[in-house]
Amino acid sequence: MPKIVDHDARRAELAAAMWRVVYRDGVGAATVRSIAAEAGWSPSALRHYFATQTELLVFAMEHVMAEAAGRFTAEARTGPPREFVQRMLEELLPLDRQRVREAEVWLLLAARAQVDPAARERMTEADEGVRRAAELAVTVLTGEQPADDAATARLHALLDGLTLHALLHPDRMPPHLIRDLLAAHLDELARAGAPS
Repeated sequence: MPKIVDHDARRAELAAAMWRVVYRDGVGAATVRSIAAEAGWSPSALRHYFATQTELLVFAMEHVMAEAAGRFTAEARTGPPREFVQRMLEELLPLDRQRVREAEVWLLLAARAQVDPAARERMTEADEGVRRAAELAVTVLTGEQPADDAATARLHALLDGLTLHALLHPDRMPPHLIRDLLAAHLDELARAGAPS
């Protein structure tokens, strides 16, 4: 009788191995060979699930998106709206080791999106998630749906820019500065939306 393989369980096992490598050694170390070794598999067995490095990165990005969604769900809308918005958007920024590693996956996948349709599709989904978070933040702070997308686009660009600068220049863009810059922009949005 043939052995029944639970492919979802195997992918979950690979996800755990992949993220152990990423958190320990950085996303650049997450190769088919290193993940196979971490999981105790042969590289050829791993290639059954991920034929290319892009497929592995797409899988990693799916995990990043699920993790961020889980943190949003766990972050109840409690307290003043301004504080809730700050907490929500900070989940998208590289403020600790986990979120730095997640942002590294985003950056590598973004580079591949220029030439790989699978990477482009996943990046489009991730980008849409950030845009929706920015739109929600603008709506909460101003009390109304944005009449145009300018405020949402500015906030989205700020989030992407803070992430990129934090990854490329962590010495010049430490977590406290990221928080301060985000807070200043959110305060400006809240003042603009306050009734006169």
